[in-house]
Amino acid sequence: MWLAPVTRGPCMVRTTTKMASRPLLLLFLFILVTAGLFVGFDVPLVSSEGMMIRARLVEGELPAGPEDAAWAKVAPMTLPLSGQVITRPVWPEPTARALTVRSLHNGTEIAFLLEWQDNTKNDRLTPGTFRDGVAIGLPLGDAPAFFCMGQLDHYINIWHWKADWQSDIDRRAAKTSEKAKDGVRTFEVIPRRVSSVEDLIGGGFSTLTTKEKQGRVQGKATWKDGVWHVVMRRPLVSEEQENEAKLIPGRVQTVSFAVWNGENKERNGQKAVAPWFQLVIDPIVKL
Repeated sequence: MWLAPVTRGPCMVRTTTKMASRPLLLLFLFILVTAGLFVGFDVPLVSSEGMMIRARLVEGELPAGPEDAAWAKVAPMTLPLSGQVITRPVWPEPTARALTVRSLHNGTEIAFLLEWQDNTKNDRLTPGTFRDGVAIGLPLGDAPAFFCMGQLDHYINIWHWKADWQSDIDRRAAKTSEKAKDGVRTFEVIPRRVSSVEDLIGGGFSTLTTKEKQGRVQGKATWKDGVWHVVMRRPLVSEEQENEAKLIPGRVQTVSFAVWNGENKERNGQKAVAPWFQLVIDPIVKL
């Protein structure tokens, strides 16, 4: 009577182990297939540990443009982009699949470098054409709002860089330089812009409002070899308590992103999005 249970015991244990290992094997295969699909569609994989974007503390002036060598010292974070499918018109197939983000601050200002592949440069608005663009979304309160456009009582501060606004600024600067050099310049009507970034407030779909005071957020961009490189920067200290996102060193907050490809006729809600990620702004310490 004692021998039978002892003899069968190991067999029962081995059978249970095999049965328990089967779900693990299926889970592993599922993860492997999913990863293969992401790679096949050129969507980069981001680990949960890597979902945090760090605004690194540095001394001195922040880089004003994307060509500054200081950016090469900052580890990039590559975020996967997906289509906006929450509201109509939905946009399930955007052309931009990934956005690379870097960030720096010096205790006074904060800067972001955003880079993504775009094989065509669309920096003019004409009938039937659309512009390239990228946006950063920051909640006005402590709790994250809806990442696309915010929501009622949970507003979002949006920094929207526009390629045509950048073109206006660059062409006007070139005309000024041309006149100073040769004393003559060709006539061209170019809008005056205080920045290539529009500073906005969103409280839900179709509620986007341009802030009365513009120019707090500055932008500078270049397009080279099929890639946009866009820098946006703003003072850390908020001038407005209610209508400007608070950026506090030492604090963890949320941030979202959106990308538009004008060649693909993307505009308004037709865009690629990267929902809320964590933004960690280094505390101010003596370096």
